[in-house]
Formats: sequence, structure tokens, C-alpha cells
Amino acid sequence: MTMNPSHIIRRTALFVLLSFCAVWTSSLAAAFPVYQQLVVPSQGAYTGAYCDFGEGEDNVTYDELDNFQRLTGKPMAIVAFGSFWGRGTFPKEQVKLVRSYGAVPLLFWSPWDYPFDEKHGPDKFALTEIIAGKWDAYIDQWADEAAKVPSQFFVSFACEMNGTWFPWSGWFYGKGPADPVTPKKSGITTPATEALAKLTGANDGLEKSWFGKGNIKNPATWEGPETFKKAWRHVVDRVRARGATNVLWVFQPNNYSDPPGYISWNQPAAYYPGPKYVDWLGLSVYGKQTNNQEDDKWCGFSSLLEWPYVEMCALDPVKPIMLAEWGVAESHLPNESKGAWLREAFTVMSRNHPRLKAAVFWHERWQNNDGSYSNLRVNSSRASLKAYREGVANSFWIGRPEWSGPQAP
Repeated sequence: MTMNPSHIIRRTALFVLLSFCAVWTSSLAAAFPVYQQLVVPSQGAYTGAYCDFGEGEDNVTYDELDNFQRLTGKPMAIVAFGSFWGRGTFPKEQVKLVRSYGAVPLLFWSPWDYPFDEKHGPDKFALTEIIAGKWDAYIDQWADEAAKVPSQFFVSFACEMNGTWFPWSGWFYGKGPADPVTPKKSGITTPATEALAKLTGANDGLEKSWFGKGNIKNPATWEGPETFKKAWRHVVDRVRARGATNVLWVFQPNNYSDPPGYISWNQPAAYYPGPKYVDWLGLSVYGKQTNNQEDDKWCGFSSLLEWPYVEMCALDPVKPIMLAEWGVAESHLPNESKGAWLREAFTVMSRNHPRLKAAVFWHERWQNNDGSYSNLRVNSSRASLKAYREGVANSFWIGRPEWSGPQAP
């Protein structure tokens, strides 16, 4: 039987077209992989921890994860660790280890260089340098490695930006037009705020803002929190453009601003980069951390969470909220019971906070400059460990992540 030449041509064209579509679809799938999706719990919340991974906060070991699970009696759905730009790489080994344990990694991705000293102002990773594109090659390399992770994971970029301890705070970039410059000018003066003004150099005025060890180019470009927002958007846009759509971006301010909340420019809302650039809303919520009785007062958990939670809900009506860090130091003073504080915390978090879908405990002990120790570990005392174990045992707290999608996590 002979074939009509026109049929041969049409069949050949159809074959070529189908082959092209198959190749194009395959290329598209490779360029835009389908990631395992983390399910936001409809009931309850994920529990997790940072497990004292050493000075750089990134020495993740399976032993530490296993030890924490044994201590608390419950696995972790989220494991947090530090990830500094000064390392120059994506922490693929740490991510792999956390995922092999069965948890979702939470990276505190900090544009910060060694030795990671607080209250020293911006270094070579200044926000203005990020915006100018100086670190695009590093961001792209980081994103290419991130895109290889087959499931979603959390990244808290430049956390606690509404404080003065980290170099990406708006404090170092001209503050804001409503800034009273010093606490004295606000009409609210306490020994604590005066000490803060002295420590941060607020009394020097804007024209003498910190330069730190780095070189912040062109002060005319400083826009306070607006500089932070521009840097955040720049980073997120580049990471997504490289195909790393598996990153869940966490916006994580401190629960209360420093300088204090009466300074409007330093509120979390002033730093918020917008809903399309954020997946989860986060908070750091700490109780007393030191033995300093003047500046570090004992405070119940409820008052530390209530107003900040309202602030987060006001930023976006639907995004889930996590406590990306929470904890309190052991105190041996009367009426300062860590066990009671933890019991209150677990009760408060599980009631009347429907948007709260994760809480990551900060399990660490460190030595302060005065020689004293701050012990935030769950086992800092028998009473503390008992309270934590009993609290996290509640079925409200989910110890393993839930996934959806075609791939195994």
C-alpha cells in the first residue's frame, strides 16, 4: 500500500512537534521542579528547636537532634540553625542532615561577616551593597544549591531587624523621619533607654551614625527600614529567578522593637516587604535572658506575645505565624520560675491564637561578658524539663511535618 506524500509530511510534522513539546516540557520541568509542599496544620502547630549547634549556630549534628528528642519526649517538625553570608556557601550538608532526621530546616540566613559581632554596624554585606548588586553572584550560587532541595524549607532572612544588635537594622541606615533620635526627646526616659542611647550612639545624632567595620557607600541612599525592604526584595527576586521556589520566606521581627515601640519608624510594619515576598510571619519571643536585674526584668509569657501577635495578624489577614525563636533563661531568684513560665507559654500558645502554626524553642547555654551564664536549655533544671515535656506532649503540638505533592520529602 502506498502512502500519500501529504500524509507523510503531516505525520512527520506532527512527530517533530510532539518531540519538541516533550523536550520543552522536560526542560521546563527541570527549570521549574515540582517540590514537596509543606502542609500548614488546620489544627495544632508544629514544634521545633534550635539545639545549641555551637558558636556559629550551624554545627548541626544528628546526636544533638537525637538528644533533644530524648530529653523532651517528642520529635521536632522544624530544626533551626544559623547560616551566615560570611560562610560563602549554601549549607547543603546541614540541610541534608535535618531532612534525614525528618524535620523541615529553618535557616537564619544572615548577611553578616565573621566574627559576627553584635552592635558593630554593617560590614561588607551592607544592605546598600546588596541592593547595588555586589553580592548577586553569591546569591545566585546559594539559590542554585537551594533549588536542589526536593522539598520546601524555611528561610528567615535578616531576622530581628527592628532591634539595634544586628547590622541590617534601619538604625544603621538613617533611621526614619519620625525618629526622636534619643529616648530623652520622646519624653519617655528610663535608665534602660538612657543606657541604650549611650550604647548605640543615639546621642551623636544622625550625622554620626555608625559605620562599623565596613564601608556603607553613599549615605544619601540611606532610607532606614526602606533600605531593608529593598534589600529583602532584591534577594527574594534573585533566589526565585534561579528556580528556588521551594524557599518559604519568614519575616521575623523581634516581639518588641528596640529602640522602643514609641518610635514609629522602627515598628515591624515599617520593615515588611509586602505579601508577595513573605510566606510565613515570624516572631522572636524571649523572656528574661540574663541576671541583669535593672535592664532585664522577669516578665510573664502572655504579655510578651499578645500585642506582637496582634501586630503580625495586622500585617496580613491569612499568612501563618510562627515563633521562630522562643525561650527563657533559668533564674534562681524567688518568684522567677522557669517551669511556671514554660507552662504558661504552652497554655497561652495553644489558646486563642488560631494563626499560630509553629513554635521553635531556643535550646542554648552561653557565657556572658561578665562571666555569668544564660541557660535557656530545656533541661536547665528539673522543673524546667518537666514543664517542657508535659507542655509539648499535648496533641496540639505536631512533631513531624505533613507534606503534599508527588515527591517524597
